[in-house]
Amino acid sequence: MRFVDEARIQVCAGKGGRGCLSFRREKFVPRGGPDGGNGGDGGSVLLKADGRLLSLYDFRLKRLYEAQDGRPGQGSQRDGRKGEDMVLHLPCGTLVFGFGPKGEELLADLNAPDAEVLVARGGRGGKGNAFFKSATQRAPRFAQPGEPGEEKDLRLELKILADAGLVGLPNAGKSTFISRVSAARPRIASYPFTTLTPNLGVMIHSVDVDRRMVIADIPGLIEGAHQGQGLGLRFLRHVERTRFLVHILSMEDVSDDDPWAGFALINEELRCFDPDLAARRQIEVVNKIDLAEPERLARLRARAEAEGRRVFFVSARDGLGLEPLLEEMWNACEACGPHAPSARPAVEQTAAVEEFPDIEVFYVRE
Repeated sequence: MRFVDEARIQVCAGKGGRGCLSFRREKFVPRGGPDGGNGGDGGSVLLKADGRLLSLYDFRLKRLYEAQDGRPGQGSQRDGRKGEDMVLHLPCGTLVFGFGPKGEELLADLNAPDAEVLVARGGRGGKGNAFFKSATQRAPRFAQPGEPGEEKDLRLELKILADAGLVGLPNAGKSTFISRVSAARPRIASYPFTTLTPNLGVMIHSVDVDRRMVIADIPGLIEGAHQGQGLGLRFLRHVERTRFLVHILSMEDVSDDDPWAGFALINEELRCFDPDLAARRQIEVVNKIDLAEPERLARLRARAEAEGRRVFFVSARDGLGLEPLLEEMWNACEACGPHAPSARPAVEQTAAVEEFPDIEVFYVRE
């Protein structure tokens, strides 16, 4: 299945069933009263976060989603059946945008499993003529039509929820790293931009199997990413939901004059996109040490130590130096605690449909 992180859909709630205009007509009951039942409410459309889903791919294949209409009322005071609600399952981390008078606005942030939001309310069923019977109106000859359901155009945007986000320049070896420490099997090749979509991997602790860490392999970033260069904006938004960053720099991008320039470049892009990202806890890693001469590697280690910079030197391909790095990642994951609650508005809770505040009627002649 392709990874898709954005989709536009249309949702239509069900129409309410019309009320019934009916009078009791039986043998030996010549003047039976009104007995028209109420129409059923239309089904609503709800969105629900599902932790098993990782992509919005299905919503690229189908754009229109309609809930069931309510059934009309019938004689003998039989009310119509309510239309079934339609529940659309979305990946955790999905933002739901609607289009209002002021333009696009955020409706919900499904940032936790089973979070649920009602986005289109079903139309209310019309009242049958039995509802309007009173002491002054013994035989009402009217009933209500059903109310139309809400219709909305929505834009869905997925931001991956992960503990650790792997960031760095293209071809830094991020995909090799995630394939080494988890069961993820991303496409790996020796040319830039091999990874075009984020990949998720789950790392299990070597001692405590109940401890797990979700790692997001973010496609490589380049200078100008915060301005959209190299699809940078599309990739950067996935970094927002990670709790800490593992910044990987290839030995091929390390120069003797300024070895940490690659770190500085990506950090500047993070800062320009969102200052909070640049301030997030970060673990610096130099990968592909199997390509370096021992003397050069020793000089880099010494320089990092002299500058008080904690840099992990690893070879993801050969598994060199991974144990200290993984231990640091587990420590960072523990120190961050659970996912912080989002600053986005809380999701709207499902509410019961209210009764008609006014009366809209249609008339039928006998």
